[in-house]
Amino acid sequence: MKNLKKILILPLLAIIILIACSNGDDSVVMAEEDENTQPADTDYDISSILSKFEGTGLSYAISGSTVRFTTQDLPNHTSPYWPTNNPLYEAYNGTNSNWNINPNTISEQNIVFTISLNPAEASNKQATGLGPIGISRNGVVFFNQYAGPDQPLTNEIDSFDQWLGHPQRTGQYHYHIEPTYLTQQFGEDAFLGLLADGFPVYGPLENGETITNDDLDDYHGHTSATADFPDGIYHYHITSQDPYLNGSGYFGTPGNISN
Repeated sequence: MKNLKKILILPLLAIIILIACSNGDDSVVMAEEDENTQPADTDYDISSILSKFEGTGLSYAISGSTVRFTTQDLPNHTSPYWPTNNPLYEAYNGTNSNWNINPNTISEQNIVFTISLNPAEASNKQATGLGPIGISRNGVVFFNQYAGPDQPLTNEIDSFDQWLGHPQRTGQYHYHIEPTYLTQQFGEDAFLGLLADGFPVYGPLENGETITNDDLDDYHGHTSATADFPDGIYHYHITSQDPYLNGSGYFGTPGNISN
């Protein structure tokens, strides 16, 4: 009887030891899997797209973790807003049957943006102001969706030239809506520039689909992969409806703008 008990107990002990060792191994494997599946680093670096900026009177310089753009804000395309003796002067030939020229003429500016190379979401979002809020890849500045304080672009759109830009009273040329010169040149899904918070602006297409306001958040952007940032980045999109470029404010923290 004693021998029978020994015979039964020994295999039972072996099974218990085997289970304990197996559980120990599984714990190590699980720890390794947890370590390997930690969330990816969400820090962004926009240095790789700076080479896309090229325009008349446009330059940039990197200093530490910021880039400093200096632009004369001169479009590299035709417009009826150039002085008539400028080679880029061209009478309006767009499609707006209600087009009316405004009294302003394009003139050289000196606008400086100091923008972070590592944009991040701001804990306290700031509204965009009137005047420059970003810079396009050809050096022309972006304005927000207002013609004046809380005034929609409804009437002002009728003064946009054939490339959908125009100058304000001091000759500062700008885009409020899709800069069609750039989307025709580089594609409707192309990188178009940066807002002052460092996040990029893209055209109205993504993965072959037209982006609408419903696809975007309150700031008129979202996070997804782009051709320039295959690992994904938060970015703004130009759309065909108000607010066109930017919604309730900057998603990140804007840098300094002087003009």
